[in-house]
This record gives sequence, structure tokens and C-alpha cells, in this order.
Amino acid sequence: RRWALDICELRKPWIKSLYKTDKLEPLGEAREILKFARAQARKQAANLEHPLVCIDVIEEGIVSGPRAGLWKEANAFQGLLFSDTCKSLLHVFFSQRATSKVPGATDLGLMPRKIMKVAILGGGLMGSGIATAMILSNYPVLLKEVNEKFLNAGIDRIKANLQSRVRKGKMTEERYEKALSLLSGALGYEKFKEVDLVIEAVIENVKLKQQIFADLEKYCPSHCILATNTSTIDLNLIGEKTKSQDRIVGAHFFSPAHVMPLLEIVRTQHTSAQVVVDLLDVGKRIKKTPIVVGNCTGFAVNRMFFPYTQSALLFVDYGMDVYKIDRACTKFGMP
Repeated sequence: RRWALDICELRKPWIKSLYKTDKLEPLGEAREILKFARAQARKQAANLEHPLVCIDVIEEGIVSGPRAGLWKEANAFQGLLFSDTCKSLLHVFFSQRATSKVPGATDLGLMPRKIMKVAILGGGLMGSGIATAMILSNYPVLLKEVNEKFLNAGIDRIKANLQSRVRKGKMTEERYEKALSLLSGALGYEKFKEVDLVIEAVIENVKLKQQIFADLEKYCPSHCILATNTSTIDLNLIGEKTKSQDRIVGAHFFSPAHVMPLLEIVRTQHTSAQVVVDLLDVGKRIKKTPIVVGNCTGFAVNRMFFPYTQSALLFVDYGMDVYKIDRACTKFGMP
């Protein structure tokens, strides 16, 4: 209040920030910067109009002055507000938030249980990515492999994932060491008695997965969640040889698992609501967008992925140029 009165009584200068130009580049230089920004925007999101409109508005303000810039902003905003893209982005915004409300699970008043330790079976591309996501969010991880060679290769992949973050300046050396200290390796199931969540990430082989889940039932505590990272196999088939079908659930990550934000939580008709609530909480803690889906062919993502892949292959069968099909998909926004 005093500040405003001082300006009013001319004791303090009134600096109209709208008209400040001391931070602006000379016109020629500014145009070069904006040209580069336009090229980047087109490269990052070829089908989006609004990043380019933002750059046009900034240019107008630099070239014709702040009031002209504001008028252009007001008019451009009004135009974009009624575009299909705007409606779609609003839809995405609310859809992402709606994923946390799951009828028959989140509406029962259940509290998520505390997951203290996670075990991951398989240190391949997916297993190591999932392990990276977990230790980055302070979950202690036990990585199991079939032999020393595969285990070391898995640990090396996790180290490489973390080092890449250090190189990009996304994490400090100290944070790197702390994350790595949460990781331990195993060749057998002896340490599985202290695990609250297991995520199986081995090759897509039904017999192998059935054997693994039969073993997990023997070695894990009775409260432990038994999750599989399968992308297409029927969960009832995977848990067929167990009596623990109420705690078997899908936790399908997308490659690279420590980068991609989506997590499919797949529930069967046997999966308990408590397990779904627990996994939703884990998903949020590791900064993923978890979506709960039913146990059906392809779950959600591959169910959408199959038709457009099949359409592309149909055109190949008709003798159309593969590169033409690829370009059409890419131009549409499906790289």
C-alpha cells in the first residue's frame, strides 16, 4: 500500500514494465532467434499450431511494440480457444486426472499399503528400466537374474541409465551414488521373503512365466503383490498354476521404462481391489500416469496399436511403397 501511495505522490518512479526494452535483442538478432524457435517447434510437434502462434505473438510485441503484441495475443488466443486441438488437449488434461478414479477399487475407502522393498525378475531392457524408475523414487530394489553374467549386464544397464541423467544435468553425482546404493542383485529366491512387490519382466513365454509365478508363491510373503510386465499374455494363464490369483496383477511399463510416463495396471476378475490401490500409489510415486485396464487381448495400448499397424501392413500387401506408408503415418503424428 505504501509503495502504491509513494508512486501516486511522485516519491517513487512509476516503472511501466510493459514498456521496458532493456532485455530485448536488436531486431535482426531477435528475428534469427525466433526463426530458430519456429524450426524447433515444427520439429518437436509438427501438428501443433499454438507453439507457432505464441512465437508470432512475441514477434509482434518486439517489432510493433507491447500494445500491438497484447492485441495480437488476445485475438490469437480467442481463435485457438475454439479449435479442435484445444478441445482435444482439454480432453487429455481431464482424462489424465480421471485415471486415478477406478470404480470398484478407489471408491471403497481402501488405503494403499506401504511398499518397502521391490524385486524385479529379469535385467533386460525392460527389467533394468523398471529398476531405474524404482530406485530414482527411493525404492530399494532386488534384481534377480539366472546367472552372474546376465545379472552384471542388468546392473550395467541401470548404471548407464543413471549416468545418462548425470550427463544431461538431471541428477548430481551424489544423487547417482544414493540411487545406486538402493540396488542389490540375486541369483536365487532366498531374499524374496522380505519383498512387498515383485515385477516379473522376462521374455514373453507362457510356460516360463507360469513356472516363475509358482516359485514366487512359494518364496514371497503372503501379502506380496505378484506383478507381470507382460504386454499381451492373458494374466489368468500366467497365474494358472498358483493359488494366489487375488494378488496377481499386470504392471506393464513402456520402453524405456524409466522415461515413458504410461503404466498399464491390468486387473483380472480375481485381482483384489487392495492390490489395484497399492499399484496406483506406486505408479504415482514413481511419477507415472497409471491406467487401470481389464485383462483383455492387448490391454489398452496394444489394443490401439494393432489396428493401425494392421492397416499399414494391409497397404504393403496391396503393393504400396513402404516408405510412402511410413511417411503418411509419421505426418499424421504416429512416428
